[in-house]
Amino acid sequence: MAAGMPIEITGLSKRFGQVTAVDDLSFTVEPGRVTGFLGPNGAGKTTTLRVLLDLERATTGTATFGGTRYRDLPRPLETVGASLDANFHPGRSAKQHLAVYATAAGLSKSRVPAVLETVGLSEFAGRRVGGFSLGMRQRLSLAYTLLGDPGVLVLDEPVNGLDPEGIRWIRGFLQSLAHEGRTVLVSSHLLSEVQQSVDDIVIISRGRLVKSGPLSSLELEVAPRTVVDSPDRLRLAGALDQAGLEYTEDGEGFVVDEPDPGRVGHAAFVAGVELSALHRVTSGLEDSFLSLVGGGEQA
Repeated sequence: MAAGMPIEITGLSKRFGQVTAVDDLSFTVEPGRVTGFLGPNGAGKTTTLRVLLDLERATTGTATFGGTRYRDLPRPLETVGASLDANFHPGRSAKQHLAVYATAAGLSKSRVPAVLETVGLSEFAGRRVGGFSLGMRQRLSLAYTLLGDPGVLVLDEPVNGLDPEGIRWIRGFLQSLAHEGRTVLVSSHLLSEVQQSVDDIVIISRGRLVKSGPLSSLELEVAPRTVVDSPDRLRLAGALDQAGLEYTEDGEGFVVDEPDPGRVGHAAFVAGVELSALHRVTSGLEDSFLSLVGGGEQA
Protein backbone atom coordinates (compact mmCIF):
# COMPACT_ATOMS: atom_id res chain seq x y z
CA MET A 1 0.00 0.00 0.00
CA ALA A 2 1.24 3.48 -0.86
CA ALA A 3 1.63 5.85 2.05
CA GLY A 4 -1.17 8.28 2.79
CA MET A 5 -0.39 11.92 2.14
CA PRO A 6 -2.24 15.19 2.70
CA ILE A 7 -4.51 16.66 0.06
CA GLU A 8 -3.83 20.39 -0.08
CA ILE A 9 -6.22 22.88 -1.69
CA THR A 10 -4.73 26.40 -1.64
CA GLY A 11 -6.41 29.56 -2.91
CA LEU A 12 -8.27 27.53 -5.53
CA SER A 13 -10.64 29.30 -7.92
CA LYS A 14 -12.31 27.99 -11.04
CA ARG A 15 -14.38 30.10 -13.39
CA PHE A 16 -16.40 29.04 -16.42
CA GLY A 17 -16.89 32.24 -18.35
CA GLN A 18 -18.76 34.61 -16.07
CA VAL A 19 -19.66 31.84 -13.59
CA THR A 20 -17.41 31.28 -10.57
CA ALA A 21 -17.76 27.64 -9.52
CA VAL A 22 -14.98 27.66 -6.89
CA ASP A 23 -13.90 30.86 -5.16
CA ASP A 24 -10.55 31.16 -3.30
CA LEU A 25 -10.95 27.79 -1.59
CA SER A 26 -8.34 26.47 0.85
CA PHE A 27 -8.35 23.35 3.07
CA THR A 28 -6.22 20.31 3.94
CA VAL A 29 -7.23 16.65 4.20
CA GLU A 30 -5.02 14.64 6.56
CA PRO A 31 -3.99 10.95 6.32
CA GLY A 32 -5.54 8.44 8.70
CA ARG A 33 -8.90 10.22 8.76
CA VAL A 34 -12.12 10.25 6.76
CA THR A 35 -12.96 13.79 5.67
CA GLY A 36 -16.45 14.65 4.47
CA PHE A 37 -16.52 17.23 1.67
CA LEU A 38 -20.00 18.68 2.03
CA GLY A 39 -22.26 21.22 0.40
CA PRO A 40 -25.54 21.47 -1.52
CA ASN A 41 -25.78 20.33 -5.11
CA GLY A 42 -24.08 23.00 -7.20
CA ALA A 43 -21.84 24.22 -4.36
CA GLY A 44 -18.63 23.44 -6.28
CA LYS A 45 -17.64 20.07 -4.79
CA THR A 46 -17.34 18.10 -8.02
CA THR A 47 -15.55 20.98 -9.77
CA THR A 48 -13.00 21.05 -6.92
CA LEU A 49 -12.43 17.32 -7.23
CA ARG A 50 -12.10 17.54 -11.02
CA VAL A 51 -9.43 20.22 -10.64
CA LEU A 52 -7.68 18.09 -8.00
CA LEU A 53 -7.58 15.18 -10.44
CA ASP A 54 -6.50 17.35 -13.40
CA LEU A 55 -9.77 16.86 -15.26
CA GLU A 56 -10.14 20.66 -15.17
CA ARG A 57 -7.47 23.36 -14.97
CA ALA A 58 -7.64 25.82 -12.08
CA THR A 59 -8.16 29.49 -12.88
CA THR A 60 -5.98 30.36 -9.88
CA GLY A 61 -4.53 28.46 -6.93
CA THR A 62 -3.32 24.89 -6.53
CA ALA A 63 -4.65 21.44 -5.68
CA THR A 64 -2.00 18.86 -4.81
CA PHE A 65 -1.23 15.54 -3.15
CA GLY A 66 1.58 16.13 -0.68
CA GLY A 67 2.66 19.12 -2.74
CA THR A 68 2.56 17.28 -6.12
CA ARG A 69 -0.05 17.86 -8.80
CA TYR A 70 -1.90 14.77 -9.99
CA ARG A 71 -0.44 15.02 -13.51
CA ASP A 72 3.07 15.03 -12.03
CA LEU A 73 2.64 11.85 -9.97
CA PRO A 74 4.90 9.16 -11.48
CA ARG A 75 2.33 6.34 -11.03
CA PRO A 76 -0.95 8.10 -10.25
CA LEU A 77 -3.23 5.05 -9.89
CA GLU A 78 -0.84 3.65 -7.28
CA THR A 79 -0.96 6.92 -5.34
CA VAL A 80 -4.56 8.11 -5.74
CA GLY A 81 -7.71 6.07 -6.21
CA ALA A 82 -10.58 8.21 -7.44
CA SER A 83 -14.19 7.56 -8.31
CA LEU A 84 -15.72 10.32 -10.45
CA ASP A 85 -18.08 9.96 -13.41
CA ALA A 86 -17.73 6.18 -13.48
CA ASN A 87 -18.47 4.64 -16.90
CA PHE A 88 -19.28 0.97 -17.38
CA HIS A 89 -19.56 -1.05 -20.57
CA PRO A 90 -22.79 -2.99 -19.97
CA GLY A 91 -21.54 -6.00 -21.92
CA ARG A 92 -18.37 -6.48 -19.88
CA SER A 93 -18.19 -8.51 -16.71
CA ALA A 94 -16.95 -6.96 -13.48
CA LYS A 95 -13.57 -8.69 -13.78
CA GLN A 96 -13.22 -7.65 -17.42
CA HIS A 97 -14.03 -4.05 -16.53
CA LEU A 98 -11.28 -3.95 -13.91
CA ALA A 99 -8.80 -5.88 -16.06
CA VAL A 100 -9.03 -3.21 -18.79
CA TYR A 101 -8.08 -0.47 -16.32
CA ALA A 102 -5.35 -2.56 -14.70
CA THR A 103 -3.74 -3.21 -18.08
CA ALA A 104 -3.98 0.47 -19.09
CA ALA A 105 -2.26 1.51 -15.84
CA GLY A 106 0.46 -1.13 -16.07
CA LEU A 107 -0.85 -2.96 -13.00
CA SER A 108 -0.92 -6.70 -12.42
CA LYS A 109 -4.25 -8.33 -13.22
CA SER A 110 -3.80 -10.31 -10.01
CA ARG A 111 -5.20 -7.25 -8.22
CA VAL A 112 -8.60 -7.77 -9.87
CA PRO A 113 -9.83 -10.74 -7.76
CA ALA A 114 -8.30 -9.14 -4.66
CA VAL A 115 -10.24 -5.88 -4.96
CA LEU A 116 -13.45 -7.67 -5.94
CA GLU A 117 -13.12 -9.68 -2.74
CA THR A 118 -12.51 -6.49 -0.73
CA VAL A 119 -15.76 -4.88 -1.91
CA GLY A 120 -17.82 -8.08 -1.66
CA LEU A 121 -18.28 -8.75 -5.39
CA SER A 122 -16.30 -11.97 -5.83
CA GLU A 123 -19.36 -14.07 -6.56
CA PHE A 124 -20.44 -11.59 -9.25
CA ALA A 125 -17.04 -11.29 -10.94
CA GLY A 126 -18.24 -12.99 -14.14
CA ARG A 127 -21.59 -11.22 -14.32
CA ARG A 128 -22.13 -8.48 -16.88
CA VAL A 129 -22.18 -5.00 -15.40
CA GLY A 130 -25.32 -4.12 -17.35
CA GLY A 131 -27.27 -6.31 -14.92
CA PHE A 132 -25.80 -4.77 -11.77
CA SER A 133 -27.89 -2.79 -9.30
CA LEU A 134 -26.85 0.76 -8.39
CA GLY A 135 -25.32 -0.50 -5.15
CA MET A 136 -23.27 -3.13 -6.98
CA ARG A 137 -22.02 -0.49 -9.43
CA GLN A 138 -20.99 1.70 -6.52
CA ARG A 139 -18.99 -1.21 -5.10
CA LEU A 140 -17.40 -1.85 -8.49
CA SER A 141 -16.36 1.82 -8.63
CA LEU A 142 -14.71 1.40 -5.24
CA ALA A 143 -12.94 -1.74 -6.48
CA TYR A 144 -11.49 0.34 -9.33
CA THR A 145 -10.13 2.93 -6.88
CA LEU A 146 -8.27 0.16 -5.02
CA LEU A 147 -6.58 -1.41 -8.07
CA GLY A 148 -3.27 0.34 -7.40
CA ASP A 149 -3.52 -0.11 -3.60
CA PRO A 150 -3.25 3.69 -3.23
CA GLY A 151 -2.69 5.69 -0.07
CA VAL A 152 -5.24 8.34 -1.06
CA LEU A 153 -8.92 7.81 -1.92
CA VAL A 154 -11.10 10.52 -3.50
CA LEU A 155 -14.74 9.49 -3.73
CA ASP A 156 -17.56 11.61 -5.21
CA GLU A 157 -21.00 10.84 -3.71
CA PRO A 158 -20.22 7.14 -3.04
CA VAL A 159 -23.43 6.56 -1.04
CA ASN A 160 -25.75 8.28 -3.50
CA GLY A 161 -28.77 6.06 -4.13
CA LEU A 162 -27.68 3.23 -1.83
CA ASP A 163 -30.10 1.36 0.39
CA PRO A 164 -29.58 1.38 4.20
CA GLU A 165 -27.57 -1.86 4.12
CA GLY A 166 -25.27 -0.45 1.45
CA ILE A 167 -24.77 2.77 3.40
CA ARG A 168 -23.87 0.82 6.56
CA TRP A 169 -21.35 -1.23 4.60
CA ILE A 170 -19.64 1.76 3.03
CA ARG A 171 -19.40 3.56 6.39
CA GLY A 172 -17.40 0.67 7.79
CA PHE A 173 -15.39 0.41 4.59
CA LEU A 174 -14.31 4.06 4.69
CA GLN A 175 -13.26 3.83 8.33
CA SER A 176 -11.23 0.69 7.65
CA LEU A 177 -9.34 2.53 4.91
CA ALA A 178 -8.54 5.42 7.25
CA HIS A 179 -7.43 3.04 10.01
CA GLU A 180 -4.84 1.67 7.56
CA GLY A 181 -3.35 5.18 7.37
CA ARG A 182 -4.89 6.18 4.05
CA THR A 183 -6.21 9.64 3.25
CA VAL A 184 -9.94 9.46 2.53
CA LEU A 185 -11.92 12.35 1.04
CA VAL A 186 -15.60 11.66 0.40
CA SER A 187 -18.07 14.17 -1.00
CA SER A 188 -21.80 14.33 -0.31
CA HIS A 189 -24.59 16.88 -0.43
CA LEU A 190 -26.23 15.29 2.63
CA LEU A 191 -24.50 15.29 6.00
CA SER A 192 -26.90 12.59 7.22
CA GLU A 193 -25.40 10.15 4.70
CA VAL A 194 -21.84 10.43 5.98
CA GLN A 195 -21.97 11.76 9.54
CA GLN A 196 -21.46 8.32 11.10
CA SER A 197 -18.33 7.62 9.07
CA VAL A 198 -16.38 10.90 8.83
CA ASP A 199 -13.88 12.32 11.31
CA ASP A 200 -13.50 15.78 9.79
CA ILE A 201 -15.68 18.02 7.65
CA VAL A 202 -15.09 20.61 4.95
CA ILE A 203 -18.28 22.50 4.07
CA ILE A 204 -18.56 24.77 1.07
CA SER A 205 -21.41 26.91 -0.23
CA ARG A 206 -21.45 28.76 -3.55
CA GLY A 207 -17.84 27.74 -4.09
CA ARG A 208 -16.52 29.22 -0.84
CA LEU A 209 -15.40 27.58 2.38
CA VAL A 210 -17.87 28.05 5.25
CA LYS A 211 -16.60 25.51 7.79
CA SER A 212 -13.76 23.03 8.31
CA GLY A 213 -12.65 21.02 11.31
CA PRO A 214 -13.67 18.00 13.38
CA LEU A 215 -17.24 16.79 12.92
CA SER A 216 -17.96 17.52 16.60
CA SER A 217 -17.31 21.23 16.06
CA LEU A 218 -20.39 21.47 13.84
CA GLU A 219 -22.68 21.03 16.85
CA LEU A 220 -21.52 24.39 18.18
CA GLU A 221 -22.67 26.37 15.14
CA VAL A 222 -26.27 26.80 16.35
CA ALA A 223 -26.93 28.15 19.86
CA PRO A 224 -29.02 26.00 22.23
CA ARG A 225 -32.53 27.13 23.18
CA THR A 226 -35.14 26.31 25.82
CA VAL A 227 -38.51 24.68 25.30
CA VAL A 228 -41.20 25.60 27.84
CA ASP A 229 -44.93 24.84 28.08
CA SER A 230 -47.84 25.41 30.44
CA PRO A 231 -51.53 24.43 30.68
CA ASP A 232 -52.13 28.20 30.46
CA ARG A 233 -50.12 29.31 27.45
CA LEU A 234 -51.63 32.78 27.46
CA ARG A 235 -50.26 33.53 30.93
CA LEU A 236 -46.94 31.89 30.04
CA ALA A 237 -46.61 34.14 26.99
CA GLY A 238 -47.23 37.15 29.23
CA ALA A 239 -44.52 35.97 31.66
CA LEU A 240 -42.00 35.58 28.84
CA ASP A 241 -42.89 39.03 27.48
CA GLN A 242 -42.51 40.54 30.94
CA ALA A 243 -39.03 39.01 31.26
CA GLY A 244 -38.01 40.31 27.81
CA LEU A 245 -37.48 36.83 26.36
CA GLU A 246 -37.84 36.21 22.61
CA TYR A 247 -39.82 33.10 21.67
CA THR A 248 -41.86 31.31 19.03
CA GLU A 249 -44.70 28.84 19.50
CA ASP A 250 -44.70 25.31 18.10
CA GLY A 251 -46.31 21.95 18.88
CA GLU A 252 -44.23 21.46 22.04
CA GLY A 253 -45.04 24.84 23.53
CA PHE A 254 -42.72 27.86 23.31
CA VAL A 255 -39.18 27.76 21.91
CA VAL A 256 -37.29 30.49 23.76
CA ASP A 257 -34.07 32.07 22.46
CA GLU A 258 -32.39 31.47 25.81
CA PRO A 259 -29.91 28.64 26.52
CA ASP A 260 -30.52 28.66 30.30
CA PRO A 261 -33.78 26.89 31.31
CA GLY A 262 -33.32 28.32 34.81
CA ARG A 263 -33.91 31.86 33.58
CA VAL A 264 -37.05 30.80 31.70
CA GLY A 265 -38.35 28.86 34.70
CA HIS A 266 -37.70 31.82 36.99
CA ALA A 267 -39.76 34.09 34.71
CA ALA A 268 -42.67 31.65 34.94
CA PHE A 269 -42.26 31.32 38.75
CA VAL A 270 -42.31 35.07 39.31
CA ALA A 271 -45.55 35.29 37.32
CA GLY A 272 -47.08 32.32 39.16
CA VAL A 273 -47.41 30.25 35.98
CA GLU A 274 -47.58 26.46 36.28
CA LEU A 275 -45.23 24.66 33.87
CA SER A 276 -45.75 21.30 32.17
CA ALA A 277 -42.42 21.27 30.29
CA LEU A 278 -39.05 22.96 30.63
CA HIS A 279 -35.90 21.71 28.94
CA ARG A 280 -32.86 22.79 26.93
CA VAL A 281 -32.51 21.73 23.30
CA THR A 282 -29.59 21.83 20.89
CA SER A 283 -29.88 21.64 17.13
CA GLY A 284 -28.82 18.41 15.48
CA LEU A 285 -25.86 18.18 13.12
CA GLU A 286 -28.08 18.34 10.05
CA ASP A 287 -29.73 21.52 11.34
CA SER A 288 -26.30 23.06 11.90
CA PHE A 289 -25.19 22.02 8.44
CA LEU A 290 -28.27 23.50 6.78
CA SER A 291 -27.90 26.73 8.73
CA LEU A 292 -24.39 27.12 7.29
CA VAL A 293 -25.22 26.38 3.66
CA GLY A 294 -28.69 27.93 3.59
CA GLY A 295 -30.31 24.64 2.51
CA GLY A 296 -31.35 23.53 -0.95
CA GLU A 297 -29.54 23.38 -4.27
CA GLN A 298 -27.34 26.15 -5.60
CA ALA A 299 -26.87 27.31 -9.14
